[in-house]
Amino acid sequence: MSERPTNGYASGSGNPELLPSFERKSLAFNSQDWRRRIVAARSTGPADVTLAGGQVVNVFTGELDEANVAITAGRISGVGSYNRPGEYIDCRGKYIAPSFVDPHIHLESSLVWLPEFARAVVPHGTGAVVTDPHEIANVAGLPGVEAMREAAAILPLHVGFTAPSCVPASAMESPGARFGHKEVEAMLSWPETLGLGELMNVMGAGSGDSAMGMKLAAAEGRRREGHAPSVRGATLQTYLAARVHSDHESTSLEEAYEKLRNGLMIMIREGTSERNLDELLPLATGYTQSRCTFCSDDRDCHTLLQTGHIDSIVRAAIRGGIDPAQAIRMATWNAADYWRLDGIGAVAPGFEANLVVLDSLEEVTVHMTLFQGQVVARDGKMAVDLPDSPAPDWLTSSVHVPSLDRESLRLDPKAATSAVVVEVGQIVTQHERRLEPLVVDGAAVADLDRDLLKLVCVERHKGTGRVGAGYVRGFGLRRGAIASSIAHDAHNIVVVGANDDDMLAAIEAIVAMQGGLVAVDGGEVKASLPLPIGGIMSDRPLQEVSGAIQRLEGAAHHLGSPLSSPFGILAFVALSVIPYARVTDKGFVSF
Repeated sequence: MSERPTNGYASGSGNPELLPSFERKSLAFNSQDWRRRIVAARSTGPADVTLAGGQVVNVFTGELDEANVAITAGRISGVGSYNRPGEYIDCRGKYIAPSFVDPHIHLESSLVWLPEFARAVVPHGTGAVVTDPHEIANVAGLPGVEAMREAAAILPLHVGFTAPSCVPASAMESPGARFGHKEVEAMLSWPETLGLGELMNVMGAGSGDSAMGMKLAAAEGRRREGHAPSVRGATLQTYLAARVHSDHESTSLEEAYEKLRNGLMIMIREGTSERNLDELLPLATGYTQSRCTFCSDDRDCHTLLQTGHIDSIVRAAIRGGIDPAQAIRMATWNAADYWRLDGIGAVAPGFEANLVVLDSLEEVTVHMTLFQGQVVARDGKMAVDLPDSPAPDWLTSSVHVPSLDRESLRLDPKAATSAVVVEVGQIVTQHERRLEPLVVDGAAVADLDRDLLKLVCVERHKGTGRVGAGYVRGFGLRRGAIASSIAHDAHNIVVVGANDDDMLAAIEAIVAMQGGLVAVDGGEVKASLPLPIGGIMSDRPLQEVSGAIQRLEGAAHHLGSPLSSPFGILAFVALSVIPYARVTDKGFVSF
């Protein structure tokens, strides 16, 4: 290294409220920018920005090299001894790596609209995500996805899309909209759409379903995401005839290894309520490591804000024994290469200057995030003002439920001989059979001594008044009820409760809020979070929503639930394509 650089980053001083406005660049080929990069690479002219004196993480070789990173017109113009005048950022004692890539996420599960999602993840070093927007598609179809696309286009991170392949997820769910092959074709025409979203209809894929075939044909030549929980053996072989390329649903090492052996990219998931890292991490060693990456799938904004995003998964992987450079490769280049994200995922000439500067390699402490060469976050906070892009008003009126009474929630004793059994840290459930229901006045009711609570799912899109009911074990409530209009994937209203009166009060509260989460005890709302955007996202600031989630979980724990994320688990009890038992608006579903 030559002379000691000075820190030319000026906005670290002065009024922290006066942040520069972010303006996203188009980095399509431009001859003038190309020539400027050539000049900077030759050291015959200045770069725009130089990150000086840090240890550069090379994801291609695993090496750490002390070098300067020169950035010109949003791209890296050189990595080496670059000291021409320009803006310098002193990175001595720090590590420079590519910004993180989440290859499979549902942005709606953050519970906040897109600018607030960016506020949650960009300070944690995230530079790109690939989202399957089937949550909003289930509520509002292609127009809902288009609203997300418009909001994503101006953010300081890349948002790639996949076209939802299974809306509805199955015939056992009642969504607010449908997504056929024409909608898939429309999305695939967008430059931001990278492939076909997770193929959840395993039975349809394995039986040659014609509607599925048209969607597969539309996605020819693109990536096709898998979704095959507990699918193994001959069923897996049949499923893979659809030429699926990845899977993020493995919960055991043996299952993941079988899928990897059969050609799938394994996305090791660590979400809010689905946590598979500890079990699957031994898969990512030696020869197989290049076929593994990390994903969050579903993380609410409270988890993102308090724990982190991909950075927290990398941190946990390192603590689990993965070499830091290899863990960073899995979270950057492996994900970007899988999705064919040209020029993303490495610190190398020609790549976009989407970078993280880490205080600690082992602890993955993000000091600074750069997007297209601009510092967009520093020390856990945004360093730029985010563009204002609110959700359209028409998305905020999607909950339509007629008046219900106790009879509406009635559970027939003949249908109450089975129960959904939820498990901590998993969205896969178990199916308990041959139960003797507790019957009062001719109806099956909650049996608190056996942790058998009542679970109902209320259709909320068309105002049909249809209610499915069953037993569930594992929520542990001793009184009251908790409810949610987030119910993957159709997003009807799901309620778990110890008595019908509190369950009805919870449903009424959600309808009044036009969607949300609620905890009720003695007919009184103890905690709530309105989610008016499609009934699944808030229009409020990140910190406010995070605080509401914390209060809701506290209220659920006060009602007796031992689950660390009771609302996260509740959101999956109606998802009919996940083994082994569920309750949808059409009733009890088992595999």
